[in-house]
This record gives sequence, structure tokens and C-alpha cells, in this order.
Amino acid sequence: MPRKGMRSLCFSPETPLFQGSMSPSSSITSPASGFTESMIEQIIDTAAIIVAKWDGETSSYAKVTSMFYESKREAMHFIRSVNDLRKIMHFVSGQDSGSKNLIRAQSLMQIAMKRLQKEFYQILSMNRAHLDPESVSTRSSRTSTQSSLSDYDYDASPDHEIGAAKESISEVEEVSFMAMSDLKSIADCMIGSGYAKECVQIYNMIRKSIINEGIYKLGIEKVSSSKINKMEWDVLNLKIKDWLEAMKISMRTLFTGERILCDFIFSSSDSIRESCFSEITKAGAVLLFEFPEVVAKVKKSSPERIFRLLGMYTAISDNWPEIETIFSFESISAVRSQALNSIARLNESVRLLLLDFESMIQKDSSKTIVPGGGIHPLTIYSMNYLTALADYGNILTDIISDWPPPAKSSLPEFSFYSPVSNESPAAPISDRISRLILILLCKLDSKVKYYKDIAISYLFLANNLQYIISRIHKSNLHSLLCKDWITKHEVKVNRLATSYERFAWGNVLASLPTNPTAPMKPAEAKECFRKFSISFEDAYWKQISCVVPNSMLRDQIKVSIGRKLVAVYQNFFDSHKSTIGDEKSITLFVRFYPEDVGNYLSDLFIRTLTSSGGSSPSSSS
Repeated sequence: MPRKGMRSLCFSPETPLFQGSMSPSSSITSPASGFTESMIEQIIDTAAIIVAKWDGETSSYAKVTSMFYESKREAMHFIRSVNDLRKIMHFVSGQDSGSKNLIRAQSLMQIAMKRLQKEFYQILSMNRAHLDPESVSTRSSRTSTQSSLSDYDYDASPDHEIGAAKESISEVEEVSFMAMSDLKSIADCMIGSGYAKECVQIYNMIRKSIINEGIYKLGIEKVSSSKINKMEWDVLNLKIKDWLEAMKISMRTLFTGERILCDFIFSSSDSIRESCFSEITKAGAVLLFEFPEVVAKVKKSSPERIFRLLGMYTAISDNWPEIETIFSFESISAVRSQALNSIARLNESVRLLLLDFESMIQKDSSKTIVPGGGIHPLTIYSMNYLTALADYGNILTDIISDWPPPAKSSLPEFSFYSPVSNESPAAPISDRISRLILILLCKLDSKVKYYKDIAISYLFLANNLQYIISRIHKSNLHSLLCKDWITKHEVKVNRLATSYERFAWGNVLASLPTNPTAPMKPAEAKECFRKFSISFEDAYWKQISCVVPNSMLRDQIKVSIGRKLVAVYQNFFDSHKSTIGDEKSITLFVRFYPEDVGNYLSDLFIRTLTSSGGSSPSSSS
């Protein structure tokens, strides 16, 4: 639009030199001490021709046509003419501020700037799809983008060379490449001519609408703590999942692409590129990083929500180097501060939820008896929780590293599961995990009182400890717990299994003589066979309902019982079957042959919880 008076200009330090005649493609590039009147008039005349051609107020052709889309070479000639005009104005203003040439040059400059504003707006508007953050951010980095674009010289290259240069990039990148270069040329010219404000206003208006639209499409919105507290978990869970995806896209494309674009287009002015990027992205970025802090403040929270909080913590932590780089300007430090606030709040909430999980185990008051001494639901739930936590090992290490350890006096007192002492202290994360497992084991130990059979209570403890160890081996927990801890608890499983054998099958072994091959009277042998049959059948029916889910532990117990029981009974049988009489007498007094004992033992520990049991040893015999 027309302006009254001379516009203040931003000049670069060089002083132009005009030598010889001016052609449309030439420009003032060399320093000089001054210009002749004819030189000044020729430069202004040359500029007047092309400025008039693209004056939308006087040319219907210029009103409906884009200079940069119609002819790239002519657009570059327009830019060069304006730059030369600016240098002439700088020179003449120092010689004669009332010069007619200065007034004429000023008028032309106003018309030219109006044209460039229109071109700048058109390029930004018509290339929204090609200048979207994803297209821009596909380039490897801001440095490589700036280098690859700025190294190409439209001024010196004919059209066929421009075409050759574009063959190496995709169609989408080609359009983005050309648009960014055009915008930079216009921005450099307008800023150098003192029209930075107009250029920035157009850029901020269009680019901010694109960023805001992107934020909206990603589902990022202002949410208050009160609204979050009223949300059902399913709804909040979906919002967190959407935020995690939004975080990924924002850091990979939305903000990265906008930073690349700002840095390139306004590379001639650090202050302008900073102010533009800050104006365009600050509100959206703060809104994005504010969400985790609001979620972390939720008052009603179950231990399971820790995984969503850890997911958000991971998203910010993993992207922190990019956050520092993209939002490095001081004017946008609020974004970095908000991200750090969210990290701190998530850190605090994760610790509280770990304490809630610990408290939940300690307060479990269920009196449910797991049939057959199987795996308790609390064990399954707790190990599912801990193995899932272990997938966030590195993040948990950061969170727990400076968390003071709880007082040892707060640990349950039960010597069998006492923490393993090491000469060197374990890592904080290892201490926390082993403490939680210790609390679980002690809670399980408190539940054995509900079993009437002491043997099954030992099997219950062995099964659950073995389950815990198996889950540790099959998850990332094994890297968080020291090998010494795992090894010593594997020994404890064996001790528990041995105690089970002693209480479950001790009476059966006691029914046989210490020396099974020692001479014995027929009556004594018959009584021994009778006691063995009664005790074996009694033990079998008590233990047939027991389960050992872990195949290795199951085989270990079976082999151990068989080695102790079958071998002794086989020796006794072979030594004394003839003592009690003929075959008919043997059938009458001996209810179990050694192979029968082995078969029944092999049938142990594989019953399902709904099984009605095996066949009767007595009826089978």
C-alpha cells in the first residue's frame, strides 16, 4: 500500500558500485565511492520497468498472475532490481534527501514491497500442503536443508540447469525446495528494505494457523485438573494414548518442520527467526507438554496407571535432546520449563504409585485357598505388574536413583525370605524390586495358615516362589536383580520342595524298615506290607489333588520321591515277597507292586483344578 514519507531501511554494510551500462540481468555487486546522475537514473528506470509490469494497481495481468509461478527468472530479476533500488536510495539519501530521484525510487520501492507481500502470501498459502511440517521435516536437518537450498543460485543458472538440479529429489521435495527458496528470496529482500514487519505478519498469520490446525487434529487441547479428575479411566486412558501419538508426531514433524522452515527463510536475521518460531509454536508446545503434568496430579489413581505415566515420562525423556534443540531460543524457554515440570510431576507420581502397590500387597486380606497349593492370584497379579515395570528399567532407574531407600524396620519380619546381604550395595532399582518381591513372599507366607495339610502349605510356597523366579528369568527383571539374589532364592525353592516331600511322604518311608533287605519273620513282613499299603494310599489320596505348574519343579519332585520311595520298596519287595508265602499269599497281602508305586507317583501333580482325581490305588490293584 502507498506510504507517505521515506521508509526507514535496514542496510547491509556493503556500498554498491555501478560500472558501465546496466542490463536486466546485472546488479550492483561492487563497492564504490559514488554514482553519477545518469547511473542513478538508469538503475531507477530499469527497476521502474519491471516494477510497473507487476503493479497490480495498474496492470490487470499482474493482478491475476503470480510472478514467481509465471517466470522464476523474471522474479529473480525483480528481486535484484529492488535490491539495486535499495542501494541507490541509500546512496542518494546521504547526498540529497530532497532529490527527485530519491522520491521516485521510494515510490517504486513501495509498489515493489506491496507486490512482494502479495507474492509471499501467495506462496505460503498455495503451498500449505508442500510446506506442511512433515514435508519440510523429511529433510535430514536444518543445517543440511539450509546448505542444500542456499547453495543453489537461481540468479546464475539457466532454466535447464534448474531442471537438472531437481532431478535428484522427489516431486514433493521439489515443490518444497522451490517454495522455500522463493520465500527466502522475498524475505531477504523485504527485511533488507525495511519491511520486516509486513513480512513477519504474513508469515506468522499463515504458519500459526497451520500449527494450530495440526495441534487440533492431534487432539491436544486445554484440560483442567478438575476435568481430568472427573474422567472415567477408560476415557483418560484413550486421551493418554492419543497424547503419546501426538508427542511422537509433534517432535518428528510438526515442531521440527516449523523450526527448519523458520531457520531457513529468516536465516538473514536471528532475531526474526526466533520471534517467528516463538510466536507460531509457543502456545501449542506449552499445551502439549502441559498435559502430562495435569494427568500426574490426578487424585484417584490405581497402581496400574503407573504404566501410562511411565509412557509419558519416557516420551519426554527420550525426546529431551530434540526439545532442547528445537526450543533452544530464550524467548521460548517456557516450553522447556513446562516439559521439565511435567517430568518432575510424573517422577513424583510414579514414586507414589510404587508405594501404593507396595501397600496394596501388604493390605491384601483375601483368605482364598488355592486348590492343590497352586499359584495364588496375588502372585500372578504382582508379577504381571513387576515384569511390566521392568520394561521401563532405564526410566525407573532415573526415577529411583535419588529416592531415599525405605527404613529396614519397615520390612516384614520373616527370616526365611530375609534380603540377601551383599558386600557391595545393590543399585536402588534392584533394592526396590527385591523389596517388593520380599513383601509379596511374606504376604504369601501369611496365607499358608489357611491350609490344613502342612505338606500342601510347603508346596504352595514352593510353587509360588518358583513362579516368581520363572517370571524373573523370562522378563527384564533378571537384568534388574543381581544373580546372587536369584541363585539364593532358587535354593530356597529346593528347600521348600524338600520340606513338602518330608511331610507328604515321610510316613510312607517310615513304614518300611531302615534296612529293607534285613531278615524278617513272615508276620513282620506281612505287617510291614500292610502298613506300607495303608500309608501309601493315604498319602496318595491327599496328594493327588496337588498341582505343580512348573514342569521342571514337577519333574524334580517326582524324581526325588521316586528315588527315595520306589528304590527302597523295590528292595524290600524283592527280599520279602517269598517270606510271606506262595503267589496266592502275595496277592492277598501285597496290594502294591513296585511298578504300581512308580505308576501312581508319575500321576501326581498334573491334575487340573477341576479334576475329580485319579483312580483308586486299592481298586486298581
